Amino acid sequence: MSNYSIKDLEQLSGIKAHTLRIWEQRYNLLNPKRTETNIRYYDDTDLKLILNVAMLNSNGLKISKIASMSSTDISQEIIRLTDQSVDHSDQIQALTICMIDMDEVRFEKILSTNILKLGFEETVLNVIYPFLSKIGVLWQTGAINPAQEHFISNLIRQKLIVAIDGQLTSAQGKTFMLFLPEGELHELSLLFSSYLIKKHGHKVIYLGQSTPKADLISVYEIQKPDFLLTVITSSPAGDKVQDYVNMLGKEFGNSEVFVSGLQALDQSLIIPDNIRLLTYAKEIKRILVQMDESVA
Repeated sequence: MSNYSIKDLEQLSGIKAHTLRIWEQRYNLLNPKRTETNIRYYDDTDLKLILNVAMLNSNGLKISKIASMSSTDISQEIIRLTDQSVDHSDQIQALTICMIDMDEVRFEKILSTNILKLGFEETVLNVIYPFLSKIGVLWQTGAINPAQEHFISNLIRQKLIVAIDGQLTSAQGKTFMLFLPEGELHELSLLFSSYLIKKHGHKVIYLGQSTPKADLISVYEIQKPDFLLTVITSSPAGDKVQDYVNMLGKEFGNSEVFVSGLQALDQSLIIPDNIRLLTYAKEIKRILVQMDESVA
């Protein structure tokens, strides 16, 4: 059970703290607790309620009406809205609630419904990626524990792997070598890049998580890929990122290397000539489209 301040609820729900206080006083909507030092806090039940209320309110239900609804009525209305809505923020909110509850069945249904409505690629870009960003906020505030984060990441990972397996490569395509630096385990962006690359008919050599430098060089010498792609989210960090980028530029000078991830983008790096920084997943898609056009 996690504890939240009213500022945490504001950040996670998008509802201003001042509004939350009014709702609490006027409608008895929340049930704040107090620490031994008399500091107010909220629990998981309060967070889920406010996430649900935020979704209902944004879809036109007045707060007075929501406050009079039972928890069962609220849950049923949320399910109805999620099934019918095409609004990305509603879907992200619903996925967040599923993660807090660790509700695999509901999570799977929401993702599958979005994929049917939007297609796999648009679902990842407009629902899953923003949802993962929200997970980052939840992690920083202590709103989720490692089990919840791993639970949800593995469900998304399974979807990505199934989608990748459904793609075919072309004999005329380029070769991409995908990997994460040693110690780096955040794999979802790399998997989605693999999906996009294979969807455009190119070959993927997927080395995955925490790939040692020696293994990179060994595979590179055997396969001679046209492009390399990596994502630096947490490792290496600090000034070691520049050293890693320099290594990539030196060891793989005959190929173009795409680098993305928070650690690479949050620093003022000196970029070797064969390195290209990508700020967002849509950039690799744009590069692939340009390749298609040049061939055509």
